[in-house]
Amino acid sequence: MKIGILLPYKENFSPDYPGAVSLFVYETSINSKFRKNIIVFGNTNLKKKFNLKYKNIELFKSPFKSQTKFYINKFINLQNKYKFSIIEVHNRPNYINLLKKRIKDKVFSIYFHNDPLSMDGSKTIEERKQLLKNCYKINFISNWVKKRFLEGLDNKFVNSEKLVVFFHSAKKNQVKILKKKQKWITFVGKLNSAKGYDIFARSIKKILNRYPDWKAKIIGDEKREKIDLTHKNADILGFLNHKKVLNIFEKSSIAVACSRWEEPFGRTGLEASANGCAVVITKKGGLPETVTNAKILNTLNVKNLEKTLRLLIENYNLRKKLQNLSIKNFYLTHEFITKNIDKHRSERLQKVNIFSTKKSLNNLRILHITNFNERLDGRLFFNTGRRINNGFIRLGHSVLGFSDRDIQKYYKSYKDLKGAKNLNDKLKKTCYNYKPDLIVLGHADLISPDLISELREDYPSARFGQWFLDPLNKKGPDYERNKKRILDKYKVVDSTFLTTSPDVLSFINKDKSFFMPNPCDKSFEVLNNFNKPCNVDVFFALSHGVHRGVLKSGKTDDRIIFLKKLMEKSPDVKFDLYGIDKVQPIWADHYIKTVSNAKMGLNLSRGEAIKYYSSDRITQIVGNGLVCLIDEKTQYRNFFNDKEMVFYNNVNDLSEKIEKLTNDDKLRRKIAKKGKEKYMKYFNSDLVAKYIIEKTLDINNKKRYFWEK
Repeated sequence: MKIGILLPYKENFSPDYPGAVSLFVYETSINSKFRKNIIVFGNTNLKKKFNLKYKNIELFKSPFKSQTKFYINKFINLQNKYKFSIIEVHNRPNYINLLKKRIKDKVFSIYFHNDPLSMDGSKTIEERKQLLKNCYKINFISNWVKKRFLEGLDNKFVNSEKLVVFFHSAKKNQVKILKKKQKWITFVGKLNSAKGYDIFARSIKKILNRYPDWKAKIIGDEKREKIDLTHKNADILGFLNHKKVLNIFEKSSIAVACSRWEEPFGRTGLEASANGCAVVITKKGGLPETVTNAKILNTLNVKNLEKTLRLLIENYNLRKKLQNLSIKNFYLTHEFITKNIDKHRSERLQKVNIFSTKKSLNNLRILHITNFNERLDGRLFFNTGRRINNGFIRLGHSVLGFSDRDIQKYYKSYKDLKGAKNLNDKLKKTCYNYKPDLIVLGHADLISPDLISELREDYPSARFGQWFLDPLNKKGPDYERNKKRILDKYKVVDSTFLTTSPDVLSFINKDKSFFMPNPCDKSFEVLNNFNKPCNVDVFFALSHGVHRGVLKSGKTDDRIIFLKKLMEKSPDVKFDLYGIDKVQPIWADHYIKTVSNAKMGLNLSRGEAIKYYSSDRITQIVGNGLVCLIDEKTQYRNFFNDKEMVFYNNVNDLSEKIEKLTNDDKLRRKIAKKGKEKYMKYFNSDLVAKYIIEKTLDINNKKRYFWEK
């Protein structure tokens, strides 16, 4: 669990002459919980280094070799020795491209301390897209820098979880420091016109002439530009080490950061605020983000700066108010910024489950992708997808239903005959806008596994699960097709939930596959047939496809053969059957009204019975207070006993048990009532939804669910 930090090769990692990047790296590393695991790489000729693990990469000037490539090659050789888990590159996006070509299996992040559009490796839109692909995090020292990175990029990138802002930080001083304040006005930075030093120099002369008891403290240098400032009360101190700069801020009453250029951030405002100065800044770049309270110059000129300084000097109460607020509201401490950086490192390094606490399970954003059948006018409203959806909502989560089949149908075109491309594009945009914590797919066959992989990269903290309801018996219908549908996204999701026990399936990993009972729902299963007499003994309905809605001519299956044998052996039993002998299937309200008149429901599925498999008809039977007639080979006896369900071994056995219940209405009512009570208690949609969430988010619930037997 080692972290390698690579500095620009011209960055001095030394307290004697540090740049802003070195200060940021030092301050966030020295306070990091990973301090012992961090190694900083750079190049400096200065003997004194910051007190951290540091490796100096010696450079040799040559007209025939690129300094950058030489520096990167040396680092690659060193990192092969240390085997870093994360490599963090600062302020050199072109380093990422060079490293990624040679080290394909490493995790990279990049920190931008300057305008990305001015740097090799991030100037173009394509270069920035490539960085988004190559890095698990792209970090910016201000929102202004982030906005610059996003210029020209599609809106879908704006909300990417990969983009994070980590401001520079400072040590917050105590309020008592205000008692030490001197009549000092401080300027720190390059002494050039880009920093507004020419405006400051002209303004401060007038101020010092008007207020002879005030002094100016000027820290910095500039070899390329000469701006004259000569005054007996102006101390031009040149470059000072960082500790001395902070000592001057402690005593300064006013600090000025009047840049002309778009400052990416600006440490003067940050450190002056942390030390209780009344700060004057311009509205350039990220400067306003460095302070919580300041006087801001909308227009930079001598007149405005002089006017503002006079106001602060003459108005003691205003000056003291700003000084107090600067310290009181300052929050960009080393500890605060480092803690946030470490949080992202932890997620990647230790695979920390951010959902492992109870608090984090409140108010999740859940994107539920399944067929909500909006185009079928309510005919298939009472389905498992909606039951699970109801459970998510009742648990208190924000749930966005994404009806894949409806979208695919509506967005077909001659350019996209299946509608799959538009469907996946729409899902991608939905994720960028909604930012789900959990994405659950149910029979979402047209969602591409490649898209899921892409979303996992974009949202590393999100989790993905899928549920599947169809039969998986090798001798049952569509076995190979159903198996293929599950495996299509099996490797890119965190969990798979099946209405067949994973124990009897050889093609899946048992550690990430779970049995999920068909959930009942208190808003769907509202009948209590055990409370009334019914004039139909046995109800059963089948279809040749829920979306088709009607029977296929000439089609038959093993269930029809079974039913006809049953009817032959039970001539006195009143059957109400749908989907056979040209009697069309029934749906929605028609189904509920019909089933309300039945004593028993036959839970019969296609193919041979397999452990725990049942279609969702089991919820409609048991949940509405009918006696459930179910094959012994489903092994539902692991959950229910003979006082709650009726189990049969074959047609003869079933016929005898039906006739018994037909003649004993009191017993029928008892079994139906107890069956419903248990099913509604243990197999309800709230519990199933909670189970899906906990298993997908890898939450260790010590209390086992009833069906985890």
